[in-house]
Amino acid sequence: MGQASRPGEGQVARTAGVRGRLRTGSVERTGETLSAAVLARRVGWAADLVSAMASSLLVTHWNATDVGRLAAGVDADGRTLPSHAWTALRRLGWTVAPPAGVTVNDRIVRMAREQAGRILRAAAWRAGITAGVLATWPRNPDRRTEDEWEAVRAAVPDGGHLPSTVITARTRQAAAFTRQHGRPPADVFELESAPRAAAMLVLSACDRQQAVLVRGDDPRRVHLRLLLPVRPNPCSYADWAWVSCPFLLPATVPTSAALHLPTLRVRQGRVQVELAFTHAVPAAARTGHAVALGVDWGLHTLLSAAAVRLRDDGRITALGAGAMFRAAGVLAKQHRLRRQGERLRTKADRYRRLTGDDPDHPLAARYRLLTAELGRVRARRSHLNGALARAAARWSVDQAIAIGATVIYVEDLRSLEARGMGRTLNTRLSQLVRGQIVTRMRHLAAEAGIAVVTVPARDTSRRCPCCLTPLRHGKAPDRPTVAGWKWAICPGPGCGWQGDRDAGACRRIAARGLTHQTKTVASRSGGALAVRAVVDRLERRAVVVATPDSRDRTKAGPTRPRSTRPAPRRRGAPFSVGSPGQADQRPEGRAHTDRRRLPRAADRHQGAITISTVPARRHRPRGAVLGAGFHLHAHATPPLWADPSPDMTSRGKTHG
Repeated sequence: MGQASRPGEGQVARTAGVRGRLRTGSVERTGETLSAAVLARRVGWAADLVSAMASSLLVTHWNATDVGRLAAGVDADGRTLPSHAWTALRRLGWTVAPPAGVTVNDRIVRMAREQAGRILRAAAWRAGITAGVLATWPRNPDRRTEDEWEAVRAAVPDGGHLPSTVITARTRQAAAFTRQHGRPPADVFELESAPRAAAMLVLSACDRQQAVLVRGDDPRRVHLRLLLPVRPNPCSYADWAWVSCPFLLPATVPTSAALHLPTLRVRQGRVQVELAFTHAVPAAARTGHAVALGVDWGLHTLLSAAAVRLRDDGRITALGAGAMFRAAGVLAKQHRLRRQGERLRTKADRYRRLTGDDPDHPLAARYRLLTAELGRVRARRSHLNGALARAAARWSVDQAIAIGATVIYVEDLRSLEARGMGRTLNTRLSQLVRGQIVTRMRHLAAEAGIAVVTVPARDTSRRCPCCLTPLRHGKAPDRPTVAGWKWAICPGPGCGWQGDRDAGACRRIAARGLTHQTKTVASRSGGALAVRAVVDRLERRAVVVATPDSRDRTKAGPTRPRSTRPAPRRRGAPFSVGSPGQADQRPEGRAHTDRRRLPRAADRHQGAITISTVPARRHRPRGAVLGAGFHLHAHATPPLWADPSPDMTSRGKTHG
């Protein structure tokens, strides 16, 4: 609805989305008020009609020939296919009809074509990957050699920048098919059956004859006029009625933004709205950055951030001591849910084999109960990962805004494959929500005009950020009894830097990004910014040099003169003899400045769980009140951004 204001100088148009719910509606013809349950039922009837027609289209055209024609982008006459999927399918002559005896308008058919066309276009990408994997089948499907990896990356589309986990997943899928049928699959269409279209209404494929967004006097209130059926199988156009549904826009939607027709889904008996809007935001620059924030990944310390500045003379100096976002407790809970889901899946498979899909079997009820519980565990894992990704991305962008950074450099770990570290640790590394965090980070950073660029992860934790000398890793000096390789010490002569390995890695990432910013490229799909490779000539300049400290910390100079003012400094309040209260106590004075320390997870009598197990103490969620974040076990260190700030972890030297 409407047009977004034209972006000004230094601005770009950005399309984002929000979610909400339709809680009520009214039939315009009769004035009948519809409750949330009745409205969800009518939207569900229309969504089922669209899903059935879209699934019929998918079954008909789920083959390599038709998907190849759609992916080619031209019709039989050589004309370029439109970008909208429903118009492309109509140009190709792929038609679909509603079930016998059901009357729908052309806009319902459009939504079915749009949904089926999007799925078929995505299938072309999967078909290319599967074809490349089958053409370069490895000798050992469980582990490829270096030559086999180079061959498969050359065979798949855009294989040079494709995460290795995608290729590995396709290889395992084809290997399972081979073990079951005794032969490899011909293509992805034999490997996978035609998917079923989801029950939803993609209103962006419609016009005013099906849905209209109307903005009232209040810019936050919008009315969605929608043509819905009054029965599950409408027999005529009289069985369709216009329904007006009020919708309150969230505060994150600017009042000047242009609203687009939403997508409707039915979730838990309610209508969920996915509304897209377009507005102007500051443009993020690809090059020309002077202040950057580097973000490094970790297993228990999920994110470590450090800021650096590129000086006019080409030197790179640090800004402050950095900050960390710890989420060990949240990840531990996610892993417990994963193990619980694995046990439930094992039990459910056992019951399924015993029942043999017989609904009257005595164990059929137990199998349904286990299946329902497994779905709830999956939902809890998904919600926990989403909350963690949102909190981590918001924290990272807030740090960049606080220091005035124009770019965030993130370590690119898409090709990381956890191996050789034990089954439990390998699984934990593979199931971190890095992809969700980067996606949400790009979404939030675009609002402030901050660019998010991924850089290669080579040698970020291995070399010193101040001299690029290979580091020695060992136990942290403040935890001599805890084994590990968390602490890094530079053995280079004249350097002597030491500190947390993640703190050094995030500085290396930020310095590498600033020196390689002229090599930043945008991906063809989505426009994500990335530095693809490390150039040795530029890498030699990615050194964080020492920043001079204005204070003399040596004992070579004279002692700083002490103040003649008496200490401590107190207010001149006379002591009143005979005043009530404790004897020899001043009635006035400075307030107590000691701050109550935020207890760590180990001091909360909870270990790695959310609910306290101590029966004598009632659980109180004090984490958010005391600043622990959205969860009791997600902690963010207070940022220490300063210019300059000495590094107190170095040995006798001050490094940036």
